[in-house]
Amino acid sequence: VAGVLTEKENVGSEDEPLWRGRIQDVASGNFYINVGKYQPEASAAMVDIDAPSFVAIVGKVRTYTNNDDRVFVSIRPERIMKISEETRNLWMLEAAQATWKRLNMMKKASAIEDATEKTLIERGFSERDAKGLIAALDHYDMPNSATYLKTIQSALRAILPGSDIDLGLPEDMADMPDEIEIEPGASSQNSADMEEIILGLLEELDTDGKGAPRDELERRAESMGISSMELEEVSNILMDKGQVYEPNLRYLKLI
Repeated sequence: VAGVLTEKENVGSEDEPLWRGRIQDVASGNFYINVGKYQPEASAAMVDIDAPSFVAIVGKVRTYTNNDDRVFVSIRPERIMKISEETRNLWMLEAAQATWKRLNMMKKASAIEDATEKTLIERGFSERDAKGLIAALDHYDMPNSATYLKTIQSALRAILPGSDIDLGLPEDMADMPDEIEIEPGASSQNSADMEEIILGLLEELDTDGKGAPRDELERRAESMGISSMELEEVSNILMDKGQVYEPNLRYLKLI
């Protein structure tokens, strides 16, 4: 994510800082970050970055729900660095191009009746794109393209002020919200049971003290009937409970 760090606050202590911040993206709204002792590189960087500043973040995205059942996007950063406005603009342009490409692929895939990975590959899609498109259609159904077109339009207008960027959307269309509404998915297993399974796998797979490798954890969980999405949800729950943490993006470790 690249945007403007508009707020930052240490809600921990001087000895063990816990940084909270808000990143504003011109096109898609606000993202919230939490940086603590388990992200030492990002935590050290937060000390020297003043708000407001242009920043780029590499980390793991998750969501959380407030009392109004609105879902907010949060990022657990692994790295955060100060960047120039030009770099931010280049990132926005690349993101807009990638979003446009995915919208077109989704439109083509949804036009194929009873599409499967195999049929999409036969129609010229790459194996990776076919797998992602089918998973997205199964979970989210057909997205509202106007929402994403509005995001692209906002991004291009911000990068190219004064240019006549018009994707055919009404000017009074509501701005992108700070939060994203997401319907909770149904789980095939009881959450408590899945937590116990994942905790057991984390202990079993941590053979060198570095934590459980994410790819192996996902493979083993899937063999036990826990999908990658369910694994992500359970991992977030366990992190919220303080039972596990991420030494880095490739590992998950018991505390």
